Amino acid sequence: MSQTVADFIVQRLRQWDVDEIFGYPGDGINGLLGALGRTGNGPMFIQTRHEEMAAFAATGYAKFSGKIGVCMATSGPGAIHLLNGLYDAKLDRVPVVAIVGQTARSAIGGRYQQEVDLQTLLSDVASDYAVEVKVASQLPVVLDRAFRTARSNRAPTVVIAPSDLQLQKYEPPAHVFKEVPSSDPCDVVGTLAPPADAMERAAQILNDGSKVAILVGQGARGAAQEVAEVARLTGAGVAKALLGKDVLPDDLPYVTGSIGLLGTRPSYELMRDCDTLLIVGSNFPYSEYLPEFGTARGIQIDSDGATVGMRYPTEINIVADAKAALTALIPLLHPKSDRSWKESIESGVRCWWSIVEQQSMLSANAINPMRVVWELSSRLPRNAIVTADSGSSTTWYARCLRFGDDTRGSLSGTLATMGCAVPYGIGAKFAHPDRPVIALVGDGAMQMNGLTELLTIARYQDKWYGQPFVVCVFHNGDLNQVTWEMRAMAGEPKFPASQSLPEVSYAELAKVMGWNSIAVKADDEIGAAWEQALGTHGLTLLDMHCDPEIPPLPPHVDYEQIKNVGRAVLNGDPNAWSMLSQGVRAKAREFTGR
Repeated sequence: MSQTVADFIVQRLRQWDVDEIFGYPGDGINGLLGALGRTGNGPMFIQTRHEEMAAFAATGYAKFSGKIGVCMATSGPGAIHLLNGLYDAKLDRVPVVAIVGQTARSAIGGRYQQEVDLQTLLSDVASDYAVEVKVASQLPVVLDRAFRTARSNRAPTVVIAPSDLQLQKYEPPAHVFKEVPSSDPCDVVGTLAPPADAMERAAQILNDGSKVAILVGQGARGAAQEVAEVARLTGAGVAKALLGKDVLPDDLPYVTGSIGLLGTRPSYELMRDCDTLLIVGSNFPYSEYLPEFGTARGIQIDSDGATVGMRYPTEINIVADAKAALTALIPLLHPKSDRSWKESIESGVRCWWSIVEQQSMLSANAINPMRVVWELSSRLPRNAIVTADSGSSTTWYARCLRFGDDTRGSLSGTLATMGCAVPYGIGAKFAHPDRPVIALVGDGAMQMNGLTELLTIARYQDKWYGQPFVVCVFHNGDLNQVTWEMRAMAGEPKFPASQSLPEVSYAELAKVMGWNSIAVKADDEIGAAWEQALGTHGLTLLDMHCDPEIPPLPPHVDYEQIKNVGRAVLNGDPNAWSMLSQGVRAKAREFTGR
């Protein structure tokens, strides 16, 4: 039997070391599905409940595996559904290859069923590389460039394969005019090393500084030891962008935690008071949380030359691999003899964690959501992977959850889209089937799309060695982050018609889908629920009934925010008294704790 185009695509995917393809079927990819069937399902086709979830799962897989994630969808609506997950990959700079079907070439231009101009549709999200294959001989170079571009640019790329072409006999490119060959996947990827003179300049700036701050992002993940050594030599505190939360553990005394609106007080003070700033592998966008322009000398190290110097007026930008650059930097640094800056940072960090514990233990009208995450911190299993969704629960993940040195975690950092945590967990489990996975999800995201993916997880649980997969739902009946944004940023009261969610028991729904489940309605039940869930070899959903009026307050509340919340109260916020009392109690702990 001759090899079809679809057979060649599947063969090439195997050569690119693709083990899983996350997708949903449709007649636009029937040829590809048939080819996968002929291989005995290798790569394995992972059927999610929706194409958006397939793209999220591929993104999560790429984030946690370090490999290229692959997703697949049919023509028309299938391709459209991929967009949000692919934009998540684009904005967080994650390598994903999407393979998309298309209407038969003979029908294109005739407004045929499911005919969509896919190249126009996908041209922005896959701006680095999106190609529709016209003839079989294009295939090697198109597929290979899609993978190489995704890997090199850390970006989503797209290959569009018309349905009729998939079924045709594969013909390789010939050694003739206007045909382009490609080598088999045999790439050896090195690291981008820094120039010596640049490292000497950077070292001089750091040696001259007396109050050094370091900000790390996901690009520093492979350089954790080197970041720690630079911090030791310079006496620096280390703040973490959300995507860099797992770069260093939170039990290090100089790690100030997350930065920004969802960040900690020590990170805010670190940036406010430093005289020197070293940014490693981060494109943290909120410059208002960085030092006041002109008050600190700046250095940035990043492997992406397109993003350096964008957020702060740095003196030198070093385009290089973080580990290689810091390794070259360390021998040039002089240990600081004056440790007063370091001691003040460590004192602030100790005080902060004491405050967070006190705030987490405050009683509420239902469960205090801070306590949900605080109780998890002391019970995180070894090698755990934690995924977080977008919403007020993200604040508790960022601010209250203490990562260990072997904890991995991620979320939708730049797109900040709802609905990513559960499919990220699926991707994480296929990347590391031997590791526990915990997804922290608001009830808005759970109703949006998380519930359906409980079926996907139940279907594939036998692939994951019985390790715990826990989905924790912050059940407060409110689209809580937007409610607080309305209050603090717009001065508007909660608008129940847009913010309130229909009531449902997530615990009961999970049981129907084959999950263990625990409904938790009191603070003193939280610890035991976590222990039961994390001690279960399989799937557990925790339905945490939380108080929506615990405020996700930023580390520094400015006058405008206070004024806007006051306006929201005066304008008739339906939960005004509870909102004010909880906010005052939380902030009182912060100020009296200091």
